[in-house]
Amino acid sequence: MPESSRVIPANEYRRVRWKNGLGWTREIVRVPDDDDWDWRLSIAEIERDAAFSSFPGIDRELVLLRGNGLRMRFEDGRTVDLMPPHDRYRFAGEDAVTGELVDGTTHDFNLMWRRGRVRTELLHRPLVGPMLFFTEPGVHWVVHLIAGQAAFDGASGLDDLCSGDTAVLTAGDTRTRHALHGGGELLAVRIEAEGR
Repeated sequence: MPESSRVIPANEYRRVRWKNGLGWTREIVRVPDDDDWDWRLSIAEIERDAAFSSFPGIDRELVLLRGNGLRMRFEDGRTVDLMPPHDRYRFAGEDAVTGELVDGTTHDFNLMWRRGRVRTELLHRPLVGPMLFFTEPGVHWVVHLIAGQAAFDGASGLDDLCSGDTAVLTAGDTRTRHALHGGGELLAVRIEAEGR
């Protein structure tokens, strides 16, 4: 698990090559921070039609953040269109899939988690007024601000969020309340250790 709750500004994301070398992604966080991670968040920059990297044993959820649409064409015949504003889709990392641009570059929020180690739930919500997140042993949250501005209550000690930033709210020894205030739109990911 991450050591402590923190806000990761968008300009600190690490730009890295896709595993298959066919594109770029901005890695937000991976936990733990090595090749055998339990979960990982990034923003894929898809600039041309390309095959996705294969991730055996990993489950994935992709959310269209920016752009005019992405068509996911699976080897088994499935076709899934992610269209504005924020369509999304869950699939297995070992699925053979090619991404085809509908009309220009897309940026796609990419949640990955190792099957059998963690469970995830991804929520897309408007932020109007306060929103509460509760971490507890084995359960933490990640908040990615798609648009707008937000701030945690003073007791949290966390920096404010601007559009594109991400807050990682870590699981501690006790149940902890995090109150987020502001206006805009966000993705919230609940991550829970398997076998809790």
